[in-house]
Amino acid sequence: MPEIIVQSDPFDMGACLNRFAARQVNAGAVVSFSGIVRDVATGDLDAMDIEHYPGMTERALESIAAEAMERWTLADAFILHRYGRMGQGDTIMMVATASRHRADAFAAAEFLMDYLKSRAPFWKKEITADGSAWVAARDEDEDALTRWKRP
Repeated sequence: MPEIIVQSDPFDMGACLNRFAARQVNAGAVVSFSGIVRDVATGDLDAMDIEHYPGMTERALESIAAEAMERWTLADAFILHRYGRMGQGDTIMMVATASRHRADAFAAAEFLMDYLKSRAPFWKKEITADGSAWVAARDEDEDALTRWKRP
């Protein structure tokens, strides 16, 4: 059963990955990705606020993790996503997948990342010296989802 964590506290990427990898007894590959708060194009990001709906968010992440487990031959999957206020360089999220073969682990991790970027029920607000603004969906993020559509 994939592990899903939604929390406000910072986390240690290495410790999370080590804990996940230690559970994998029949996997030949573990793939992970972590997202980090980066500055906006104008170079004046003070902070990012991420909001979510407790309960609904976890159910949505459980559903997409289950879909990844069904679509690829995975031994396990892990999703951790933060909410609350974060500054530049803070880690926002992490996914990890485990499989007997690397191709499935990489594909499933990319699928989960694309979903988290475009469909997961999180709302991001960037705060700058000039004020704040909600982050709008980007066309390239939406386009990335098209490769995962089933025929």
